[in-house]
Amino acid sequence: MEPLSSSELKALAAWPTPAICNAIETFNIRPRNQGSMLGIKCIFPDFGPMVGYAATATMTAYLPATDRDRNATAAHWDNIRKTPAPRVAVIHDLDHPQAIGSLWGEVNGNIHKALGCLGVVTDGGVRDVDEVHALGFHFFAADVIPSHAYVHIVDSGIPVKVGGVVVNNGDLIHADKHGVAVIPHEIAREVAAACQKVEDRERKIINFCKSPGFNVDGLKELMKSL
Repeated sequence: MEPLSSSELKALAAWPTPAICNAIETFNIRPRNQGSMLGIKCIFPDFGPMVGYAATATMTAYLPATDRDRNATAAHWDNIRKTPAPRVAVIHDLDHPQAIGSLWGEVNGNIHKALGCLGVVTDGGVRDVDEVHALGFHFFAADVIPSHAYVHIVDSGIPVKVGGVVVNNGDLIHADKHGVAVIPHEIAREVAAACQKVEDRERKIINFCKSPGFNVDGLKELMKSL
């Protein structure tokens, strides 16, 4: 799919991730229990929404890198540069569910920001949270851990499963303090407008509930009309 324009990306970033999920549901393009990650925490909830294209990879920290693995980091960097901007690193930790070492700290935060990444989504661990927060680089992770152990990239540009969601290289990611979701390419240009439609509907309910004239019969009639 043709990447979204900066204005289209900005329109998506104006909405929180729950609103994005609500809007996606209206298209009936996937089951409602798919597309949003579980167990992936926002480490910097004071940051606004992150919207970008996934640059995928796998990593491990359990054993030292092999000769094959030594070129994997450079291949990962090359893949990031081939992925449409803005980019989000989406990394599956092969040691999951027990993260042993973190790929993500001040050094890789700076490297990936220089490569055009807004942040990382990983089912592994992150560290150096004060330094990375100051950098303005988003961390979405399963945990915060202290060591990098034997961490290294294994493969890049392949489908990865993070937080129960299969993410393909180039998928559109939307994430904020609530969590992480994937926006289907087929509807990406329509999602921001759909967010507004859902908001308009919900606002009628909320306003009525806050009004002096609130009553259950009126709520039932309002719900029938929406």
